[in-house]
Amino acid sequence: MNVFVTGSSGLIGSELVTFFDSRAARVIGVDNNMRADFFGPEGDTTWNLQRLRQSTRRFSHHSLDIRDRGGLSDLFKREGPFDLIVHCAAQPSHDLAAHRPFDDFDVNATGTFNVLEITRQHCPEAVCVFMSTNKVYGDAPNELLLKELDRRWDYARPEDYQGVTEAMRIDRSKHSIFGASKVAADVVTQEYGRYFGMKTHCLRGGCLTGPNHSGVELHGFLSYLVKTQLSGKIYRIHGYKGKQVRDNIHSFDVARAIEEIYANPRCGEVYNMGGGRANSCSILEAFDIVEELTGKKMQYEYLDQPRVGDHICYISDLTSFQKHYPKWSVTKSLDDVFREMISAWNVRLHE
Repeated sequence: MNVFVTGSSGLIGSELVTFFDSRAARVIGVDNNMRADFFGPEGDTTWNLQRLRQSTRRFSHHSLDIRDRGGLSDLFKREGPFDLIVHCAAQPSHDLAAHRPFDDFDVNATGTFNVLEITRQHCPEAVCVFMSTNKVYGDAPNELLLKELDRRWDYARPEDYQGVTEAMRIDRSKHSIFGASKVAADVVTQEYGRYFGMKTHCLRGGCLTGPNHSGVELHGFLSYLVKTQLSGKIYRIHGYKGKQVRDNIHSFDVARAIEEIYANPRCGEVYNMGGGRANSCSILEAFDIVEELTGKKMQYEYLDQPRVGDHICYISDLTSFQKHYPKWSVTKSLDDVFREMISAWNVRLHE
């Protein structure tokens, strides 16, 4: 099996490189470290690329921008055909997208189109997985009836208990520019499956996390929270009383999900992908967990204005994916995620 991964130095991309390095004949990764351009030195993923080069045997890295249609096509001709293609490269921030909308759309929408069309031209039988986002729903999830608890918001109706399903609409809501560009990428990925019959899949991620995340304030909820706490810096809460809820999934469990898809692919499929209710927490609850594990108090300030299009309570309903792939389940608990992240940041902050 030959595997192709875009955004291979990022959180999910690097997890896939490691995961398939022991399972595939070759793993080809593309990453031009644009995260450093987007977020500055704190977003730089060079350290992660160096880690991969030292720890893998079948991985080959290419510094290539997915907006470079010619360069991407040449790479497919030279290194392909590929059996599994996982598209992780993205501009991931709501706030930055508003300041750099051309870059946001060119990377997220046009870059995805490039990957799909070049795949169709050179290896149309490949299994394709696109790392989409729950932000394709815009703020429509905020229309679900909620109840306010002591440390979190939660769903008020029993039928919403497991979270948001794929039936949630993706239009007629406020997305942020980032959310809109990801909608475009999500829909075109579906269309290459439904129209051309390609084996395309969209994974609409909740909070994807893990120890190899280069978390920054604009992107990377738990990673940035842990880093801030260990550094003794001030964390800024944006609205909703700090009770906004996210479900968190470890990058390893995402890689396992993609392995299941590869073994039994579908066409034009869409799945919500997150940690589910068991791995959900609010910002305040995350403070409680990290304080208990580190013995340090969290320093924070509260800003009453929430981020544009932000979700008040978002939990991924995993029923659809688990119905199609019953062997898969979340194996990394929220406690596992925090412990691994604290350990990783303690090493990185003292290097």
